[in-house]
Amino acid sequence: MRDWLAGLGVATGCVVASWAMLVLLARRLPPGVLRDLAAFIPDCLTTVRRLRADPRVPRRARVAIVLAGLWLASPIDLIPEFLPVIGPLDDIVVVALALRYAGRQVPREVLLAAWPGEPRLLLRLLGPAPA
Repeated sequence: MRDWLAGLGVATGCVVASWAMLVLLARRLPPGVLRDLAAFIPDCLTTVRRLRADPRVPRRARVAIVLAGLWLASPIDLIPEFLPVIGPLDDIVVVALALRYAGRQVPREVLLAAWPGEPRLLLRLLGPAPA
């Protein structure tokens, strides 16, 4: 039993250390598209957290946003994360669909206020404003 717990502790430590290293490396990226893409998932999680508590967000949009946040936080994925390039693809698609859905029901000002990253990335994701 002790060996199993020690192995679990080492594995958890390795995962946390690799995440910390990825965060440090992402912060060293020069400003531009690559840096925006590296910050996309954390920005989405921050947006989900902010919109979840905003009273101006309708219930249906809030449910879609919370489900997308749970999808991001879930360790179960359709495409395993360890596959390079395509690993986070399912997460990005689910979040993009949820944000587009919310973008049709929530005023753009509310979405832009909740988005911590580069606004042009969110505006491109949402598409043209409804007439």
